[in-house]
Amino acid sequence: MSKSDRTRQQIIEKAAALFNQRGFAGTSMGDIIKATGLSKGGVYGNFSSKEDIAVAAFQHAVEQVHQQVRARTRVIEHPIDKLKAVVYFYKEHAAQPPIEGGCPIQNTAIEADDGNLLLREHAIKAVGIWHSRIAETIKNGQHQGQIHADASAEDFATQFIATLEGGIMLAQLHKDSHYFNPVAQLLLQMIEQLQP
Repeated sequence: MSKSDRTRQQIIEKAAALFNQRGFAGTSMGDIIKATGLSKGGVYGNFSSKEDIAVAAFQHAVEQVHQQVRARTRVIEHPIDKLKAVVYFYKEHAAQPPIEGGCPIQNTAIEADDGNLLLREHAIKAVGIWHSRIAETIKNGQHQGQIHADASAEDFATQFIATLEGGIMLAQLHKDSHYFNPVAQLLLQMIEQLQP
């Protein structure tokens, strides 16, 4: 990795935590400069705007969470167990998430829904990818006869994400993972109901 690539990565990593904790509006270029220890020119030499940094930081944060979830699920073959592993992952990380500040998709979606259209686009895309992965897991399970044929993969994915994100929000708001526990229970029941 070149020096400029390392510098760019440093900016992205530091900014990811800042944006995830403070939001786009609450994070200034001065905050990013201070967090990275770089000069203004050092930051602007790698990114043309705060928005460019925010997009790269969001993508980085989402990828970090995805990699950790994927590390947990890729060794599991049964789709029911894969989905349960996702719930257990978030149960462990509800109050202490992989990226400081909570779920980057949730934080960005809430802030950008009526504000920053570019960040909103990226949040929609990230949710769409997540939704597709869950739906694909359901469809694969149906194809293998491990999930009820009548289950709607699309509806389940929507319900799963909405329920999970609600639980994360409560745990983050209260800084207490116990608020996620009843949500985890509900998600596990939803998953059990998928079995033929």
